[in-house]
Amino acid sequence: MVVLATKCYVEGDARSRSLDGMHSMIEDDLGELSVEWTVGVRDDDFVSVTVEGDDATVARNLLRERWGEIPTDGRLAEGETYVGTLESWDDEGFVLDAGVRVRISASELGLGAGTPSQIRDRFGLVQHLPLTFVYGEPSRLADAERDRLYDWSRGSGRVNVNSTTRGEARSTVNRAGHAQDIVTVERLGLLEQSIVCAEGTDPPGLLASIGGYLPAELKCVIP
Repeated sequence: MVVLATKCYVEGDARSRSLDGMHSMIEDDLGELSVEWTVGVRDDDFVSVTVEGDDATVARNLLRERWGEIPTDGRLAEGETYVGTLESWDDEGFVLDAGVRVRISASELGLGAGTPSQIRDRFGLVQHLPLTFVYGEPSRLADAERDRLYDWSRGSGRVNVNSTTRGEARSTVNRAGHAQDIVTVERLGLLEQSIVCAEGTDPPGLLASIGGYLPAELKCVIP
């Protein structure tokens, strides 16, 4: 079994649609391998995939590479890189969920000046967003993660959302009449998406237009 570093925290029909989407993505990744799989959700909302068959090892490695892995024994090794989801934040820093709670202190975020809440707003970090970190004393955001977030701030702008599948985010943009105002919807996690604005699109304006359609947290990234 592989526990993926992404969560399914919605309920009812939204949960069914999310897990159907996960099945489709796994089919795309593993469909040509000699494996069978089942998808589940742990009590802590992390998605788990049980894989069996001749190519099971290859399949598990593909899933780890795409989503990141939550160690099933809850043990993190000093100096190793992991993926955790943004659980909470306060004046002291961020708390990530990687099967165990990992605190990234404000001084180890490496994302410039400001309080953790200001940094979260500046980089559009919605709750449950998967973030890569290096575990240790202290733990810190990984260099590749910092680079990714800085790249966001140098682009044409984004609106990040949670509690929403990629297909739902895209259809919401279309329904609001903004299909021409975006470049793509980038998948950040199972239920975390980044709507990439086209040149000249105002991210706060896009957020205001689509916000009424989405029961989600939305955050702008303004270049």
